[in-house]
Amino acid sequence: MSGTFVGMPAFPKAAHEAVGNQTLRGNLRHATHTIRGKREKAVAEVSDWAELREAGKRIKDHTLRHLDRYLVQLEESVTAAGGIVHWAADADEANRIVTQLVKETGESEVVKVKSMATQEIGLNEALEEEGIRAYETDLAELIVQLGKDRPSHILVPAIHRNRGEIRDIFEREMGEWGRPAPDGLTDTPAELAEAARLHLREKFLRAKVGVSGANFMIAETGTLVVVESEGNGRMCLTLPETLISVVGIEKILPTWQDLEVFLQTLPRSSTAERMNPYTSMWTGTSDEDGPRAFHLVLIDNGRTDTLADEVGRQALRCIRCSACLNVCPVYERAGGHAYGSVYPGPIGAILSPQLRGTQSEVDASLPYASSLCGACYEVCPVAIDIPEVLVHLRERIVEGGPVVREGNKVVLKPAKGHAAERAAMRAARWAFAHPGALRTGQRLASRTRRLHPRKLPGPGKAWSGTRDLPPLPAEPFRDWWQRTNGGKGGAK
Repeated sequence: MSGTFVGMPAFPKAAHEAVGNQTLRGNLRHATHTIRGKREKAVAEVSDWAELREAGKRIKDHTLRHLDRYLVQLEESVTAAGGIVHWAADADEANRIVTQLVKETGESEVVKVKSMATQEIGLNEALEEEGIRAYETDLAELIVQLGKDRPSHILVPAIHRNRGEIRDIFEREMGEWGRPAPDGLTDTPAELAEAARLHLREKFLRAKVGVSGANFMIAETGTLVVVESEGNGRMCLTLPETLISVVGIEKILPTWQDLEVFLQTLPRSSTAERMNPYTSMWTGTSDEDGPRAFHLVLIDNGRTDTLADEVGRQALRCIRCSACLNVCPVYERAGGHAYGSVYPGPIGAILSPQLRGTQSEVDASLPYASSLCGACYEVCPVAIDIPEVLVHLRERIVEGGPVVREGNKVVLKPAKGHAAERAAMRAARWAFAHPGALRTGQRLASRTRRLHPRKLPGPGKAWSGTRDLPPLPAEPFRDWWQRTNGGKGGAK
């Protein structure tokens, strides 16, 4: 993955700073609760939602098992339709390919429809280094770009901004990027949207090169699909003379019939709509309509390594709906920036460490950025068992040893074992085998509870650094049970 977020602190530190920002927490709470409330109603309208969810899971699992075959079929179909397919093993190779393709057109600017893959590889930064300016046209991505910010949500990248902040960004920055914001701009949604529309219109009409991602690719026909709510995507996909689509290899579906399932589950899970306002599909090139040249850049960038993990590979089912973010109590409080990745929230906590590896402090901390409540699994439209993968990755990290900093380097040390944990387990085993000692210990702990620290000392700091010790009751359960005859009042 891209080095865009290199240098970010580990999740606990970043989250600790984020939860102190009351404005951020208020913005996130309002937005996530609104989105998930609407989603619940949209999903409830579908009587066979469970069957659709299972169908999506099976289609994705089948495709991943036979990914090599379907990728070859996709290349053949795209080529037959007049497109050109490029293969990129990593972010650097993908960026080189796209940069060279833009240079060959002689243009120095491109318009982009929202694409997680291009954010993942840091394409905008790579283009800028070569003197090529990329303009984001999705409204939320435009806000992030103008604000010199980073996305914090998969579906709504500027979810951490309120309307007043957006107005200030437009007034301050739009003039540096093109058409300035209108005089007297207010923070009403209609005026903000109109300001963005006027700002972007000149770019759509001028740009000769468009860059896109894709929600799905159909191996059977070589068709790419983008679903969106604003219409900016269609402008990027149809007006430029050259279209370059950068897509992860896991976005493939075998047939047109398979697409039917996801066009029902994706909009309901993401925007809580029965269908997306704009669903754009294109197959190669045409002499009568659309771009004259079409390039498809297929990126691996850690996906093949993820595919090799029988437990972790289910993360590649993800259709980027963001439903898991909107129900996650950790994301709601910490926000997306704390994850140090373009993929925040529960799905980012399992996807980023697999694509990038767990050698950095931030990636080694992400599998622990969860309470394992399971809400993410319940809403996932392709049934990714995120808690299972989180535990699996935690095991991998523990077996690999701790991530430590040596000078200016971050290295993965061999595991030395957990002496303190083993000692604690031995003590617990002995106590449970001696009821008298256990009862005495419980009574002593209750009577001295006011003297207990809220954080564990010594090695225990690693556990209690991000959580308080639970308070002890004034009376042990065994004593309460004996005194009240099991809650019935009075001893026998």
